[in-house]
Amino acid sequence: MAKATSKNEKHGKIKVAIVGVGNCASSLVQGIEYYKDAPDDGFVPGVMHVRFGGYHIRDIEVVAAFDVNSNKVGKDVAEAIYAEPNNTTVFAKVPKLGVTVSRGPELDGVNKYTAELVPVDKKATVADVAKVLRDSGAEAVINYLPVGSQEATEFYAQAAIDAGCGFVNCIPVFIASNPEWAAKFEKAGLPVIGDDIKAQVGATITHRTLTNLFLDRGMKIERTYQLNTGGNTDFLNMLERDRLKYKKISKTEAVQSQIEARGQTIAEEDIHVGPSDYVPWQKDNKVCFIRIESKHFGDVPMNLELRLSVEDSPNSAGVAIDSIRCLKLALDNKLKGAIIEPAAYFQKHPPKQIEDRTARDLVEQFIGKYGK
Repeated sequence: MAKATSKNEKHGKIKVAIVGVGNCASSLVQGIEYYKDAPDDGFVPGVMHVRFGGYHIRDIEVVAAFDVNSNKVGKDVAEAIYAEPNNTTVFAKVPKLGVTVSRGPELDGVNKYTAELVPVDKKATVADVAKVLRDSGAEAVINYLPVGSQEATEFYAQAAIDAGCGFVNCIPVFIASNPEWAAKFEKAGLPVIGDDIKAQVGATITHRTLTNLFLDRGMKIERTYQLNTGGNTDFLNMLERDRLKYKKISKTEAVQSQIEARGQTIAEEDIHVGPSDYVPWQKDNKVCFIRIESKHFGDVPMNLELRLSVEDSPNSAGVAIDSIRCLKLALDNKLKGAIIEPAAYFQKHPPKQIEDRTARDLVEQFIGKYGK
């Protein structure tokens, strides 16, 4: 790609700290490198704009990172993103960033299924997270902890507040959509975007879109399911069903909300959305099976079945890049609390569910209003 040039280069960097240096973090860091020279008017799949409210993709600068895996702690982020058990596609070789992965607190981030693949050095010194954030100059924290890490996510959310950072919550532990946590960020004068990041074209967004197609064509959703399998540590982690409570709520509400917005209802036993199993050889590939049952005119039955196969982590990296840039616009404009427009478009469980096309328009308006 030809190197981009623009009068807007003055905007500077967006200093980001990453919590959890797994596959999603790997795709994010690789993507920043891969598209660093993209022209302002170029096309990059998965991001709304190369230059977003004045900020280019390359303006995102990783200044801190936290993990508990001894394969990653103490290494440069550019090395840690390729360390086991990360197994996503490598599409860019990232040069050393000069940023060392700090040892975060373990809390509930590792469970009995992932413990074998995530070696934790119990003797390593646990970092003072808020101090690391302050010392690094971080202004945004992006949370990529494993599903079900309630205690750990709340710890890092509080550390972000203590360090004066905004927060992007990419997992289904409810922070932005939890009124108490949203109020904490608002009181601190800081923005938060969450919860549970949507993929570019993933299982949930596809399910939502198909649901809206049926509803647009005057058809009632009688029964539907979404079953997902994968071979990354997130699917292994989710074998512990107790960790799935908020994941299932998040994914189910993302679909159910579209039905209820049209004045229809669906019984709880007639909708099932959630992870199904861990298949090691799939690695970071996710396979999704969707079924929707309905009736045509004359009550004639019909059904739709779909199989979707995607590389899971790159599928959300562009969405994360846009979420970070929205958070930066919120910081620049001193917005505080839960930021509704980007959450509705980028997250499965936002504080307010909005149909995706409308939500995209609202994000464009957000960029126009708050961008430079």
